Amino acid sequence: MKQDSTRNTSYTVDCEDYVHVVKFNPFDSGDSCSLIAYGGNNYVVVGTCRFQEEDAEVEGMQYKTLRTFHHGIRVDAIAWSPETRLDAIPPQIRFCTAASDRKLRLFTSDLQDKNEFKTFDGHSDYINDVVFAPNEGQEIASVSDDHTCRVWDLEGNEKAHFVLRSSGMSVCWHPEEAFKLMVAEKNGTIRFYDLITQQAILSLECEQTPLMSADWCLKNTFKIGAVAGSDWLIWDITRSSYPQDKRPVHVDRARLFRWSRVNENLFATTGYPGKTTTQLLVHHLGHPQPILTGTAAVGSGLTWHRTLPLCAVGGDHKIFFWVTEM
Repeated sequence: MKQDSTRNTSYTVDCEDYVHVVKFNPFDSGDSCSLIAYGGNNYVVVGTCRFQEEDAEVEGMQYKTLRTFHHGIRVDAIAWSPETRLDAIPPQIRFCTAASDRKLRLFTSDLQDKNEFKTFDGHSDYINDVVFAPNEGQEIASVSDDHTCRVWDLEGNEKAHFVLRSSGMSVCWHPEEAFKLMVAEKNGTIRFYDLITQQAILSLECEQTPLMSADWCLKNTFKIGAVAGSDWLIWDITRSSYPQDKRPVHVDRARLFRWSRVNENLFATTGYPGKTTTQLLVHHLGHPQPILTGTAAVGSGLTWHRTLPLCAVGGDHKIFFWVTEM
């Protein structure tokens, strides 16, 4: 858990395998530590993090593995359930994964004897993103290269099915808009669906492709961000269906976009893994240039801490953490 200045990472955690995806728990789990999950070639590790930025008694960063879940196949996406509680007796850990075999897996554990998982079948191509309903956690939404967005209950029954015009790349559920789902497609269209009428109610256009990732701002429900081609793009949905702001940032192509969970003007983007390194850029809408540039050896995944301006990227046998000045 050392500070690593050579790559300008704030902290690193060593892992046993290549990290394909990393995800902080975005929900309050009732504990002072933050939960983090990361996925490798055939397992998911759930651990806790504590940082000196939030606890003066911590030197640098403390990381502890709670449990390793055998997965048997490469992990492509991870979503946390809001039902995860570390302060319950016994504790409950619940998360869903998407894997390279086109299946979803719902894991539930009490970190002791109870460790179960259910497999959800239905997608006919790669699943690119998965998310839990943010308030009750009783439904899961997923998007796939099979041109569908599907909503499932916790038993794996399909509750809704939206036909898309291209690959679904990102799906977002906002705690203040529980009956709407945001779906971003590779062809550059972002649509909002009403889950009660199961109809599309609003669409946004990038006017460029491929759209690889989009996110719905937690701190401002009117703000949407995405990366398409080598640019990031920002919409204010009250103003226009076209982006209000966009900027070229990654030389080759941009890969991921994630809003900070603590500041509506702060977001991060990653480039495609190049021959040696992946670029992480942290942007602030008040600054013309990125406020932080990081590199990670063949990085993948991007996630923000729930309460700190701190983000993490997975990589080769490591997770890299960067702390941003607000």
